[in-house]
Amino acid sequence: MRSVSQTGISLVFAEFEWDVPIQTARQVVTERLSIARSSLPADSTPTLTPISSIMGEILFVAVVSDKHSPMELRTEADWSIRRRLLSVPGVSQVVPIGGEVKQFQVILRLDRLAAYQIAAQDVAKAVEEAGENSSAGFMVHQGQEYLIHGLGRLRNTEDLEQAWVATRGGQPVRLRDVAQVKIGPSLKRGEGSHDGKPAVIMGIQKQPGANTLDLTKRLDQVMAEVQKDLPKGMELKSHIFRQSDFIQVAIANVRDALRDGTLLVLLVVGLFLAHKRATFITAVAVPLSLVAAVLALKAFGTTLNTMTLGGMALAVGDLVDDAIVDVENVLRRLRENMQQHPLSRREAFDVVFSASSEIRSSIVYATAIIIVVFLPIFFLAGVEGRLLQPLGIAFTVSLTASLLVALTVTPAMCLWLLPKGMSGRAHEEGKVVRWVKAKYEPLLTWAMPHWKIMIWGGAAGLALAFGSLFLAGRSFLPEFNEGTLTLSMTCLPGTPLSVSDELGRQVEQILLKLPEVVATARRTGRAELDEHAMEVFASEIDAGLKMKGRSKEELLAALRKDLAQVPGVYIAIGQPLSHRIDHLLSGSRAAIAVKLFGTDRVELKRLAEAAKAQMAQVPGVVDLMVEASTELPILSVHPDRAALAQAGLSSTAFAHILELAFNGEVAGRVREDQAAFDVLVRMEHSVIKDAETLGDTLISTPSGGTIPLKSLASISMDRGPSAISRENGERKMVVTCNLGDRDLFNVVKDIRARLEAQVPMPQGYHVEYGGQFESGESAARNLVLMGIGAIAAVFGLLFMAFKSPKDATLIMLNLPLAWMGGVVGVYFSGGVLSVATLIGFITLFGIATRNGIMLVSHIHHLMDKEGVADLKEAVRRAAMQRLAPILMTALTAGLALVPIILRRHEPGSEIQAPMASVILFGLLSSTTLNMIVVPSLYLRFGARAHRREENGDAGAATLDTGLNEPPE
Repeated sequence: MRSVSQTGISLVFAEFEWDVPIQTARQVVTERLSIARSSLPADSTPTLTPISSIMGEILFVAVVSDKHSPMELRTEADWSIRRRLLSVPGVSQVVPIGGEVKQFQVILRLDRLAAYQIAAQDVAKAVEEAGENSSAGFMVHQGQEYLIHGLGRLRNTEDLEQAWVATRGGQPVRLRDVAQVKIGPSLKRGEGSHDGKPAVIMGIQKQPGANTLDLTKRLDQVMAEVQKDLPKGMELKSHIFRQSDFIQVAIANVRDALRDGTLLVLLVVGLFLAHKRATFITAVAVPLSLVAAVLALKAFGTTLNTMTLGGMALAVGDLVDDAIVDVENVLRRLRENMQQHPLSRREAFDVVFSASSEIRSSIVYATAIIIVVFLPIFFLAGVEGRLLQPLGIAFTVSLTASLLVALTVTPAMCLWLLPKGMSGRAHEEGKVVRWVKAKYEPLLTWAMPHWKIMIWGGAAGLALAFGSLFLAGRSFLPEFNEGTLTLSMTCLPGTPLSVSDELGRQVEQILLKLPEVVATARRTGRAELDEHAMEVFASEIDAGLKMKGRSKEELLAALRKDLAQVPGVYIAIGQPLSHRIDHLLSGSRAAIAVKLFGTDRVELKRLAEAAKAQMAQVPGVVDLMVEASTELPILSVHPDRAALAQAGLSSTAFAHILELAFNGEVAGRVREDQAAFDVLVRMEHSVIKDAETLGDTLISTPSGGTIPLKSLASISMDRGPSAISRENGERKMVVTCNLGDRDLFNVVKDIRARLEAQVPMPQGYHVEYGGQFESGESAARNLVLMGIGAIAAVFGLLFMAFKSPKDATLIMLNLPLAWMGGVVGVYFSGGVLSVATLIGFITLFGIATRNGIMLVSHIHHLMDKEGVADLKEAVRRAAMQRLAPILMTALTAGLALVPIILRRHEPGSEIQAPMASVILFGLLSSTTLNMIVVPSLYLRFGARAHRREENGDAGAATLDTGLNEPPE
């Protein structure tokens, strides 16, 4: 539970678990509201906001014109444009800000009220009763029924002026006799701007579950129709902030990466297999698997989006792995069969069937292991779970589909196409494979006896990798590249709207001078319908970008330097989605939120300022501020109860009169066609400059006389908090900051150390660290625990497959071998550990075990099925015969990720690119070392080595000569 109370508004945010249905949550809140309503002031009406969220703000629209007044702009926006947009299915709320809200105003004249001896509150009541329609039943006349309607509704200023107020001396006193009736703007607490010029800015929010791209297309169609009906010279500008633009660019980038990855996969397969038909069979696995994945995603109710396409892009290299292993083994067996005497050759069906059966269990276990290690994604909670689960679904569904294709379609196509394509030189291995084997054999020959060097070298590399990883930075999620900036600007509390608006315009002009900025939209102060209300001294500016020659970091550095010239403002720079994620995580619009809890506001302020001073000394801290810490100047009016009694006023009546005198009271509505405008009743008053002029304001009494306010109350200049924040019932004050050139966790680590040493918490006060740090720490902890569980499950699957803890352990050696390269991948992608890189490590461990499974299972096959009694010969032949498929599967899985990595700075690849870097570099190290380390260690520690020791050195005579035979 979080709450924030500001001038005239209090917002309460209730957070539920992600799996709670929204209607259930709203029902719970509604029930609690009905209980709390009795303890609230009579004039307060708590309401539940529409079903939407801060993440659902998908589009900003500016209504601009050089020919129309601010009031005409706002009237058109409120009563025409907004209604049309709200009618679009999927739109939850449309929040306008800026312009002038049209209002019918009744300005009471104190001298006339005194002359007629009429109290101000009586006039307000008369206005309230002046505009009522009525239904008086019906009558029947000449067989026709007529409904009787009393049409007393107010329609214009003339109707208001003629409204009866009282009767004096037998003559009616009309409203025009005691007040001035006019049309004017309502009290403004917010302003809008587009490209530095006044405008009405409309924020459009979508309903949960609505597709952003489809909804934006429908909105564009509706806005095109609305534009035709607008008055001449009035325009709609919708290319400011469009969430769909980021999504479309991201999808295009991921789609291109998927395409390029597929082409690289086919290139690798073609080079290694050197057989057109075999390449075609392998290639078929990709489209079949992707189509099956798309159909499955549709059945699950999941759309094709950045994350699901990213999951497919990550999986595309693995989609052909099962088919590669099957096709390569079938092709090798067919080639061996072709080398036999024609009378000794087996039928093609028998060759294909036995070759596919030979590797079937290994590919099933390998794929199952990859899926098992990917399961932790589905147990992530919070924002990271919502972001990554679609990726996990797409990855696992695609991989499962590829396994089914490899078990069914691939063998059938091998039987249909391969035996017919073995003529000519097709029965020979390709040049690439022969060259690789020629280079590999001497290395294998040297490595197999030197198992101690393998152990010590691997241990040293692993220790270096672990040490390097501890030096890496840590963050929650990689930074998005959204193509839009969001600037939060805060002036000194107490700054009036006009000054805040002018300062915001200066910031816009600075932004528009940058060549990368194409448009700006600013919202200053409070929009009447916005549940995320800001004070009048705060602004939020969205700037659309089109990057030129310099990098984003250079742009931000130049922008911060220019913004430092604007006096008296605090500015935090973020991005729309990142900004909203921060707000969703901690209720603060920053990456790091240091929350101080306690009872006394003054003490909290002292602690917050002390914390701010210490945080300012931490490298990497930017945009540092204390939320809701400064105080507003307040004119306090304390009623003199004796004087009130003398004037015939109760405390409630005095408060009502005070409100009428300065703020006014809405006492009715005037309808013009489909629009309805408030009727405000207030007293006329001169400009209030200080407490003395406020005290001279005349107050109307029930007798019709007037008394200076200072005769009824004492007036003093005070100061009070600009906002009061609470979380889970405790008062809090928050110090926020963003990140400069350092990672999140190290910055928070330094902040925590400084605060613990320099800002001790008094009894009853405590500090919490929120924002991305809190979520990142929780996600990392959960991923590590679930990753350990997944690795244990992998060991269990390997034990089931090989019935040997030794062989399972040797295959698991691929994990530390992959770890070494994965650490290199972390530094290649920026040197920061995040949720994305952790998932990359977990996924890598599953993919890397495939190499060990293929190697060890083939050793077993050679010794159990083909009668190779000599272990050394079996290991040598297994390594040589499995070299090509292991290299192919590793290269296809790795090179398919290269397009994603090359697009790591593009929208849509922010999460997938760090994962891909870890997987690619981890596969390179795992594959390279697997073919050297595992054969050497298997000779010494494998299950079959143990069996050889039990049976004696029966094969010793052949151990020394086995490597002199030509490669298979």
